[in-house]
Amino acid sequence: MTTLEYSVETAPARQRPDPVVPRPEKPRSPYHLTEEQVEFFDANGYLILRQWIPPALLARVQAAADAWIEHGLRATPDDPLAVDFNFKQGPAGRVFFSVGFVHNMGQPASLELLGSPPVLAVAESLCGPNFVPTYESLVFKMTGNGAPIHWHQDACHPRQYRIFNYDLYLDTAHLGAGALKVVPKSQHAPVDVCRFADNHDWNPPGVIEVGMEPGDVLLHDVMIVHGSEPVVGKALRRTLYYEFRPAEEIAEDGPWDAAWVERRQRLIGLGLRRHQSAFPAAAQFDWRISADLRPTPLPDEAEELRIVHTSHMAGSYCSAGDAGRVTKGQ
Repeated sequence: MTTLEYSVETAPARQRPDPVVPRPEKPRSPYHLTEEQVEFFDANGYLILRQWIPPALLARVQAAADAWIEHGLRATPDDPLAVDFNFKQGPAGRVFFSVGFVHNMGQPASLELLGSPPVLAVAESLCGPNFVPTYESLVFKMTGNGAPIHWHQDACHPRQYRIFNYDLYLDTAHLGAGALKVVPKSQHAPVDVCRFADNHDWNPPGVIEVGMEPGDVLLHDVMIVHGSEPVVGKALRRTLYYEFRPAEEIAEDGPWDAAWVERRQRLIGLGLRRHQSAFPAAAQFDWRISADLRPTPLPDEAEELRIVHTSHMAGSYCSAGDAGRVTKGQ
């Protein structure tokens, strides 16, 4: 693939992924995406789903996020989870900005969300039945000290399959106050984001700032150019990110092996059980994974909650502080 200095004028014509992974011909639940929604996502690299998460589930995830942040602020270097609390230099000094591997952080709400129809029906709509939850993290801008997330692409790949991030907003992201900015149609090829930032600062042609409310979900292609400006003196803003991609894509492009994929797909089974336990009266997701890929549950749930990335597909970053990170941009 060619690395581009992106502009609206030179953007490639809309490209749809080759139909390697089928999706349902029509939505089979209220949370499956429509053909029009999928087409919009393919064309623009993002899709907004307003008030997508039921209030009771949202409240549980918000409380879990509070607990993760409190844990990170008081964690000592000898805390076994300290490595998953991430800090960076912000406008007002060192700032806590993300928590990785949230399923391993002692709050069941992250798995309840993962196993819910509002998440899994979307994953199936874009990735087909053999979707894999490849990453999860909480990214936030602390009250009064919000570091910027520089322009970047999360991961670059051959684009034969869809790879996307599911971004659940736990707080309001106000327009003009450091809300996420995306560049529609910039997902078709790798972008030289250093040159892009030098040429355009925070206002490239065609940029869209995304205002969001608690319970809203943003779906974004992992190759869309996105980022957010620094924020000082504004309220806490938290976003929970789940990345999904088809098992077929990983088999072709890597960087993980079949054993790692099986471990990650076991999280779906854990999530389904946790969601059903927490919300027994709610509709449950009908998981239609291929028989040859369906993982066998293990007796020790704790063993499966942390599946570490030993490698990751490269993205496109400019800031030295962001290079090589797996953290998603808010």
